[in-house]
Amino acid sequence: MKPIKSILFLFLMLSLAQVYGQDKSFYTTKSSKAKKAFDAALHFMDNRQGEEAKKELNKAIRADENFIEAHLLLAQLSYDLDEITESINEYRKAIKINPDFEPRAYYGLALSLMSMGNYEEAKENLTTCLQYSTINAKTKELAQEYMNNMDFAIWSIKHPVPFHPVDLGDSVNSKNEEYFPSITADDQTLFFTRQSPRASNSPMIDVIYDEDIYFSQRNNGIWGKAENVGKTINTYRNEGAVCISADGQTMLFVACDREDGLGSCDLYISKKMGNTWVKPVNIGPPINTKYGESQPSISSDGKTIYFMSDRPGGIGGYDIYKSTLQDDGYFGKPVNLGPKINTTKNEGAPFIHSDNQTLYFVSKGHKSMGGYDIFVSRLNEKGEWGEAENLGYPINTFADENSLIVNAAGNLAYFASNRKEGKGGMDIYAFDLYPEARPFKVAYLKGKAFDKESTKPLSVHFELQDIASGKTITEAYSNKVSGEFLVCLPAGKDYALHASKDGYLFYSENFSLKESGNRIDSVNKDVPMQPIKIGERVVLKNIFFETNKYDLKDESKVELATLVAFLNKNSSIHIEISGHTDNVGGKDLNQTLSENRAQSVYRFIISAGIDKARMSFHGYGDTMPIVPNDSDEHRALNRRTEFKIVQ
Repeated sequence: MKPIKSILFLFLMLSLAQVYGQDKSFYTTKSSKAKKAFDAALHFMDNRQGEEAKKELNKAIRADENFIEAHLLLAQLSYDLDEITESINEYRKAIKINPDFEPRAYYGLALSLMSMGNYEEAKENLTTCLQYSTINAKTKELAQEYMNNMDFAIWSIKHPVPFHPVDLGDSVNSKNEEYFPSITADDQTLFFTRQSPRASNSPMIDVIYDEDIYFSQRNNGIWGKAENVGKTINTYRNEGAVCISADGQTMLFVACDREDGLGSCDLYISKKMGNTWVKPVNIGPPINTKYGESQPSISSDGKTIYFMSDRPGGIGGYDIYKSTLQDDGYFGKPVNLGPKINTTKNEGAPFIHSDNQTLYFVSKGHKSMGGYDIFVSRLNEKGEWGEAENLGYPINTFADENSLIVNAAGNLAYFASNRKEGKGGMDIYAFDLYPEARPFKVAYLKGKAFDKESTKPLSVHFELQDIASGKTITEAYSNKVSGEFLVCLPAGKDYALHASKDGYLFYSENFSLKESGNRIDSVNKDVPMQPIKIGERVVLKNIFFETNKYDLKDESKVELATLVAFLNKNSSIHIEISGHTDNVGGKDLNQTLSENRAQSVYRFIISAGIDKARMSFHGYGDTMPIVPNDSDEHRALNRRTEFKIVQ
């Protein structure tokens, strides 16, 4: 956000220079020395040499301490140089000399006071500014807008939200600048941008500042020493605003002025192969354009990218857009998120939480403490974004807030700040996010897929369905080299897991992410994949019957569809479907029940178009337990439906 701010206030500064750079006969000073210094200051300002301009303005004021134009221009220049106390003093001096000379002085003083958090006095000066009929329409509009912000800021300070930021420590933060954090869903790997000085190749410049992407891994709750992600990603140019996918396997970031770039700044993407990031590629149109695209965030299912852009057709300067993955495997035309998110001013730093329903972003256009504040908006049942809500004070302050991300659990937020107690410049902090600002609860499934016989890691396709609705919630692949996977899922549901790979039997499992008390435990589950061989069996863990009945429940249809797809893909395979019970009840009843259940599955598969000549069914009652029938848990495992490869 810093470049946007600088450009905006440089424009204001030059605007004032034009106003005050009038015919010298109209200056409020009679001192030729003061006029000469003032003109020199205007020249330096035209060349964007702020410090030199400041020296000349001070020289003009020493020649005539009642030179109002010099005080006003020095006030604005000091504001642009972030010397706010001096800016306030110079505005006050100008107003004291002649309160009616320049009504916009009250507006400028209000902005400076607001930058120091002095909202009450800022409001008083805006009120005074608005009393002048000579102010132009634009100044009047801005003054009224800031008046509304002052009321909000004053109220917010009197009603603070819980906020206790903790520095992530020396392993992450340094004397350089760290910002734009991004974290994996398991909270174990943190990525961020670090700006560091390096020698310049230009004889005119001693040092330049380079942005690179770094990462740190957590071990036993402690962040390890941050490492550069490597030359595959980082170059001698700037790379930053990194976004890591929930599973840590995909990286999106921003790079500017590259040879393959389409505009000033573009989004790039890289995939992880084992522990190595492959060469990134420009994500291309329609996301990237000849304009500026930046600050990406990717949904936990990997299907939607959110980003900021100043392309034509938006609502304001920089707006937030989204692009969704199409059936052809390419991202579609970006869609503006609309007026609930975007305003006539600038929005940026979007972060879509792992729940895929909660969006955090920064804005200058919504009601704020001044400058950029952090907001949250949530999708409703119609797929529409709700009203943007300010996260409140002291998360938001009179300074520009950079960005905010929230972990998958929804209770811990990370952000960057240049707090006085930091290591240097911008540092990364974490804090407990108060309940009202939290996203919907999310948990994750994490594990490793491998060949059951050789233990070799495998790249496996996963599908996870909501058992109650049968809806596929997400699809994913495990890492091609390590076999590792991590998938985010909404909490409060029961899920069916299906893993498949050519040459292997599909893997079937179910698990629950329903709350236990107020806690939701994520699931760690490895996936052993069995090569297709005659005699191998698969337990159909997502086939469900009512107690002592053999009518298939609706929740079984997802599993049955997976079995049908497997048989269609492997058309030479013949199977036996078998039913099994525990040892509770009479043997004859168990035998009949197991046979009827196997037959129910057999009939369903035939109705789906599979040739009955490829199948048989059999009931085994309680004669083939896989564990002793010595507990409720074990008996539940023995009550099962299986299929076996027979040809």
